[in-house]
Amino acid sequence: MEETKAAAWRWAEENDLLLSPVARDKMLRTRPELWISLIFPGASQQHLDLFCQWLFWAFLVDDEFDDGPAGRDPRMCGESIARLVDVLDGEKPLAPMEHALAGLRDRTCRDRSPAWNRQFRRDTAAWLWTYYAEAVERAAGQVPSRADFTRHRRDSVAMQPFLDLHEITAGTDLPESARSLPAYIALRIAVTDHSGLCNDICSFEKEAVLGYEHNAVRLIQRDRRATLQEAVDEAGVQLARVAERVQRAERELVEEIAVAGIEGPARTALERCVRDYRGLVRGDFDYHARAERYTRPDLVEVDRRDTLSRHFAA
Repeated sequence: MEETKAAAWRWAEENDLLLSPVARDKMLRTRPELWISLIFPGASQQHLDLFCQWLFWAFLVDDEFDDGPAGRDPRMCGESIARLVDVLDGEKPLAPMEHALAGLRDRTCRDRSPAWNRQFRRDTAAWLWTYYAEAVERAAGQVPSRADFTRHRRDSVAMQPFLDLHEITAGTDLPESARSLPAYIALRIAVTDHSGLCNDICSFEKEAVLGYEHNAVRLIQRDRRATLQEAVDEAGVQLARVAERVQRAERELVEEIAVAGIEGPARTALERCVRDYRGLVRGDFDYHARAERYTRPDLVEVDRRDTLSRHFAA
C-alpha cells in the first residue's frame, strides 16, 4: 500500500497535477491507496498502482465538480465534462487532467476486448455526466426524488468502472452473454447501491457544511421531515437491505449460470465475481470508517473559487 501511495504521488507530479496545500491535505486524508488495497486485496503491485492512479484522478474530478465553481455553473461543468469524455474517446488532450486521463486510458484499455472497452467507456462516461446533471439541478433549485436519486447514484458513486477494473486484476474478460445475465446485472447494481448509500451516510456531515443536497440521508430527512438521527437510522436499515440484495443476487447468479449452460472461462469468471464482489463491498465499507475524508468533517474547507482549477483548464 505504501508503494502504491508513493507511485500515485509520483504519477501526479509527472502529469503536472501539483496540488495546492489545501488540496494536498485533502488527498492525504482521502487515502485512495487504502480504498484500492481494501477492495482489491489480491491484486498485483502493478494493478494496485494503476487502479490507485485512476482513483486519485477520480477524486480530483469529484472535488472540482462537487465543491468547486463548476458544480455551480452548468455551462462551465458541461464544457469541462464534454472535454473529458472526448479524451476518453480518443481526442487530443489539452489540460493536465486530460493528459492524465489519456495516459490512464491507454494503459488500461489497450489489451482489453471490445466488449470490455464498451462497458468501461459507458460506465466512466455515465459517471462523469452525473456532475453535469447535479450542476443543472443545483442551479435550477431542484432536488431529485428519492427514487430518481437512487438511479442517479448508481452512476455518480463511480463504482461501476471499478467493477470493470476488477476483471483486469482477476484475469478475466466476460463475454456479452455473461454480462447480460439478469443476476449479474442485479449483483452489480446491488454492490453499487451499497457503496453509494454507505458513502452518503459517511459523507452527510461533510456535505452539509458545503450545502450539498445530492445525498441519500439529506433526501430522507427532507422527505420525511425527520431529525438527522432518524434519517441516518433509516439509511442504515436500507443499507442492510441492500446487503441482503447482494446475497440474493449471488445465489441467483449461480442458478442462472447453470440454466444458461455457461461453462469454461466465462463460468470461472462469473464465479470469481461471486467470490470477490462481497469482499469488495466489505472493503468499501471498512474504508469509509478509516479515511479522514469521511471521519473528520470538521476539517472541511469551503471552496470559494470562481474559476476552474488549472488542472482542468486548457
